[in-house]
Amino acid sequence: MDVNAFGITHVGKQRQHNEDSFLVAAEAKLYLVADGMGGHAAGEIASRIAVDSISEFILHTKEDDGTWPHAYDEQYRRSTNRLMTAVRLANTRVLEAMRKDARLRGMGTTVVACLADDNTMSVAHVGDSRAYLIRDGMLSRLTNDHSWVFEQVQAGMLTEAEAEKHPLRNVITRALGGALSVNPDAAEVESKPGDVYLLCSDGLTGMVPEEEILRVVTENSDIEKACQVLIDTANERGGLDNVTAILVKTR
Repeated sequence: MDVNAFGITHVGKQRQHNEDSFLVAAEAKLYLVADGMGGHAAGEIASRIAVDSISEFILHTKEDDGTWPHAYDEQYRRSTNRLMTAVRLANTRVLEAMRKDARLRGMGTTVVACLADDNTMSVAHVGDSRAYLIRDGMLSRLTNDHSWVFEQVQAGMLTEAEAEKHPLRNVITRALGGALSVNPDAAEVESKPGDVYLLCSDGLTGMVPEEEILRVVTENSDIEKACQVLIDTANERGGLDNVTAILVKTR
């Protein structure tokens, strides 16, 4: 699979520090967005640990190194198993950092990651940072938020419209650093030429509706321009949070 990718992050209009981190590793076809949380800039540290740890594992281990000490999930291909293992190891790294420095206790981070292998895009995520697929003029969400409001929507207690405005919409139920172990959700997509994958923090999806995200991406074939328009639009709407977006286009 031949791909072109670009990413950008912005502190937003209301925050003093950018706690988002991201990675575009073109040679490895690895793409990551992490949205950190925690006082005294600890969120920035957590998200950077996640990005560094995941990329280190993917970039510096071989395909046949396996997933030890984590079990191999037979329903997924090897590349997806490696990505899930990398996310689990990142959780361990975040916990280790908190144990070594009491000032970091309580920090955590979301993560959404994509890894391209042959014609398959592997996706793994924890938290409410999202991955989307734009194909044939349609946008599909590849991840389900690990959040209180999403669980209420799934249970039929809230509508999607109510969830978007709910005061607890930013409460996440799963994050790196939140427990001794973490189980990332995973997905695999058979890619086609012209597919566009979007990875983003909730600073984008919290400010820009999905239909507008689709319009921006489809109207701008240049992914660098599309990324910038997405960031600018989030900031024009108030920029209440740090905002990060990566676009990956297959050829």
